[in-house]
Amino acid sequence: MSNKLNVCLLNDSFPPSIDGVATAVLNYAAIIQSKYGSATVVTPKYPDFEDDYTYNVVRFPSLNFEKSLGYRAGMPFDSKVLHQLAEMDFDILHCHCPFASAYVARALREATGLPLVFTYHTKFDYDIQRLIKSKPLQNTIIKFLLNNVQASDEVWVVSDGAGKNLRSLGYEGDYIIMENGVDLPKEKVSRERTDKISEKHGIPAGVPVYLFVGRLVWYKGLKIILDGLAKAKENERDFRMIFVGGGDDADEVKEYAHKIGLDEKCIFTGAISDRETLRDYYGRSDLFLFPSVFDTNGLAVREAAACGTASVLIKDSCAGEGITDGRNGFLIEENSEALADVIIKHGGDRELLGRIGDHAMEDLYYSWDESVAKAVERYAIVKDNFSKGIGSRVNLKMDKLFETVVDIMRQIDKVQGIDTLKK
Repeated sequence: MSNKLNVCLLNDSFPPSIDGVATAVLNYAAIIQSKYGSATVVTPKYPDFEDDYTYNVVRFPSLNFEKSLGYRAGMPFDSKVLHQLAEMDFDILHCHCPFASAYVARALREATGLPLVFTYHTKFDYDIQRLIKSKPLQNTIIKFLLNNVQASDEVWVVSDGAGKNLRSLGYEGDYIIMENGVDLPKEKVSRERTDKISEKHGIPAGVPVYLFVGRLVWYKGLKIILDGLAKAKENERDFRMIFVGGGDDADEVKEYAHKIGLDEKCIFTGAISDRETLRDYYGRSDLFLFPSVFDTNGLAVREAAACGTASVLIKDSCAGEGITDGRNGFLIEENSEALADVIIKHGGDRELLGRIGDHAMEDLYYSWDESVAKAVERYAIVKDNFSKGIGSRVNLKMDKLFETVVDIMRQIDKVQGIDTLKK
């Protein structure tokens, strides 16, 4: 591999759709482009959205499933797009999602003979079980997911817990842990900026502020937060709870907050895409509440830590990895009583919370520059291993859907007189 890299990054989510994995791809692309060579992001199309980045973005066709899934579903088999990508002289392919973009990655690997890295970021089985009620269909989709993971030459996971989740789905191959980073600076937010958050939302001076950032879906522990805060209110604790984000369950969450008498205590901002504004919310908060057992990496926990804000997390959860209870965060059992106990005992002790937040900043912060530098070093090893025939890829036949569609694409190529997909 030459000193200048040319990396193809593939993912199903990317702006205007934004989530934790999209944020990871944004940072990979920007840092590779600025420091290591060239990056190209391959992702589904969004009508009327203009890409304005320092690196290439290649879009493949998509269908609108935003009402049911929250994003557009990619249609990965487009011969013209694949032909365009095959001529871009990449060094390595790096896929971040096991669905549509993984099929593009596999087809491109067939066309170019390049090594393919796959990063497993999130517990996709949670969303599959939420959206698909049929158990046999759930199993079929998970098998489809695993085929795409196993077809990679090296598998990365973002945490130890993510690896364990992948194993629980039936994956038996090797993987290595490659942590994601944080794109916020490691420093406290100024008092002037945090005061503006208080003014905006009418938060009285001295009232503790707690924060959640992420999709508003119940399985992220939102009921634990609301029930725990209701118990704290019963114990005459004053506070404001800020929820930053949108999601499928947002309306239900707001209704439940109203039902249990937390209307005056809860603030729902909706999604915030501006990173500096989000940083101000982290800085204004006394505690970050994140009782999720779904998240595999807890990037929001590290974002809070970057601003000197400690988190309340579930013991033995992925998001709680690296946390020492009482030093750089709080670890609780997965119930509202345990969360309420932390709020009642420590939620108003700003001196203690400030000290724990300082430890979180020192212990948990990991920048995207560090993360991508490690990935670039690993790319070279993957490339070398691939040339020697060493890798994690399972020698499996292409699954039937992939095999059928690739055959169709070969016929299209033949008619068009191009040779994108080599046998």
